[in-house]
Amino acid sequence: MEYIGATGVPVKLEAVPMEEGIDFHFILSFAIDADPSGNTQNGKFSPYWADTLTPESVAAMKKSHPNVKALTSLSGWSLGDKVLRWYTPDDTQQWISNAFSSLSSMAQQYHLDGIDIDYENFPRHNSSFAYCIGELITLLKNQSVISVATIAPYHKTIAPYIELFENYGDVIDFVNYQFYTDKVRKPKSYVEAFKIRAGQFDKEKLLPSYEVNGRGIQGDAFFDALSLLEENGFGVNG
Repeated sequence: MEYIGATGVPVKLEAVPMEEGIDFHFILSFAIDADPSGNTQNGKFSPYWADTLTPESVAAMKKSHPNVKALTSLSGWSLGDKVLRWYTPDDTQQWISNAFSSLSSMAQQYHLDGIDIDYENFPRHNSSFAYCIGELITLLKNQSVISVATIAPYHKTIAPYIELFENYGDVIDFVNYQFYTDKVRKPKSYVEAFKIRAGQFDKEKLLPSYEVNGRGIQGDAFFDALSLLEENGFGVNG
């Protein structure tokens, strides 16, 4: 899986090398429940990824590479300078309905196969996230709008994502935990961090993540960590 399109750089899908026979998910980043000024829209999501990632480019990539799926990630950290936060809707059913409608239209337009959940900031008293997102994923899957759903917690957002996974884990396919936020740089430490998150989620759905030229473990140490994961009984599923 690769998050793509969030930085504004005019990247193209073709820039990523494809290996036939290995499932690959492009995660278009991000679909945001806000207008361009950052004002919330009560579940009406809009695409904010790079303009070069067009519906036509997604369709062409999927046609030439049957192993490719396209997802969009919901929210992310910010929209420009505006930090994005989960908020409790006044009417949760209306939020779910609006989100379902807007994401269904986006899925049809951009040939999407799924969604990724990447809300990264929460109010102190949050009681609606797990329900709203869980019901949204369930509805999108039951209506065959999407076939795959993933979540992307990190160490500061563990609690709401554990609640989501405990209540709706049957409709969540992968956990893209952001291990690079744990400031772990050595293979053994990475494996220890993985064990902790495997206990909180499902080790079969948990994926080891990597930030290129960024935070956390880097270079060959990451591949050493993958070998250690397998030696410790974990599958590297993506």
